[in-house]
Amino acid sequence: MIRFIPELIITSGREVIVQHAPAGEEACCVLLLFPHLRQVHIDAIEQDQGGLLITARSRTDHAICQRCATPAGRRHSRYRRRLHDLPASGRPMVIELEVRRFFCDNPACDVRTFVEQVPALTQRHARRTPLLRAALEAIALALAGRAGARLASVLGLVAGRSTLIRLIHALPDPEIGRLTAVGVDDFALRRGNSYGTVLIDMTTHRPIDLLLDRQAGTLADWLRAHPDVEVICRDRASAYAEGALKGAPQATQCADRWHLWHNLIQAVERSVARHRSCLSDPQADVPEQPEQASAARSTAGKGSTRFADRTRAKHARIHELKAVGHSLRAIARQLGMTDRTVI
Repeated sequence: MIRFIPELIITSGREVIVQHAPAGEEACCVLLLFPHLRQVHIDAIEQDQGGLLITARSRTDHAICQRCATPAGRRHSRYRRRLHDLPASGRPMVIELEVRRFFCDNPACDVRTFVEQVPALTQRHARRTPLLRAALEAIALALAGRAGARLASVLGLVAGRSTLIRLIHALPDPEIGRLTAVGVDDFALRRGNSYGTVLIDMTTHRPIDLLLDRQAGTLADWLRAHPDVEVICRDRASAYAEGALKGAPQATQCADRWHLWHNLIQAVERSVARHRSCLSDPQADVPEQPEQASAARSTAGKGSTRFADRTRAKHARIHELKAVGHSLRAIARQLGMTDRTVI
């Protein structure tokens, strides 16, 4: 059991909690409640309607120069940094950390002074702790701007939509390992005006690169820079076929199944549209008498015979006009048919 008995002081309407626990028990409290603060000494915790304010300072008497990695103990000055941290029990938490500026005594180093950085707590020019930044980055990657800002507000994290977008832009590009199967497709930079190329790792199903156009040469240059590609999954665009052949002649090219289904749907729609006049409109289901059913079948048979006769007559007329010397376009215009039907 940890015996941690704080002293409560009320000043200007705020509750100031000052620790008076022994050093060993204080360290245990820090490790349990705030494990990322184990490198600092907590002087006070202030609580008000705005949240928690933790006043802390570094435990060490020296620092390491970030440029030359030389230990330094000669102090130049000190100042306070305000770091926003993850909420504590739903309340916003701010750490007011006293940091020191040290002289670098290494004559070969081009840095005269530097500010100490506390591991897992501070970063250069950062106003958030690494824990808070990681949480906001996860929200930004999942929900992006406005939706991410709304969720962050519910969780007690202070961040606007522009902040979340900036955090995404500041993330380093993920490392691309060995690529064996690559998907290639186009996307619109400005719909109907300019298009680019997106490349997908077919193993992880994640985008790996964007090209500013969809020219064969651009794709070929990218494939030459990635010689391990063995399979290229693409659509039927001739530019991508040429680029894949030039940039990765050893790779097997295959059609993406989405494009196969899409092309099949388009072909079926065109075929149905061309023969729409051959289809009769659906009729309501009406119970028929046996005599009416037999008469309908007889009429349907005569109708199909008449349709076949008309089709044969059109076929013969097409060949007659073609033998005389008419062009296919002229024949289609004269008979009221499309060029594809005449062909």
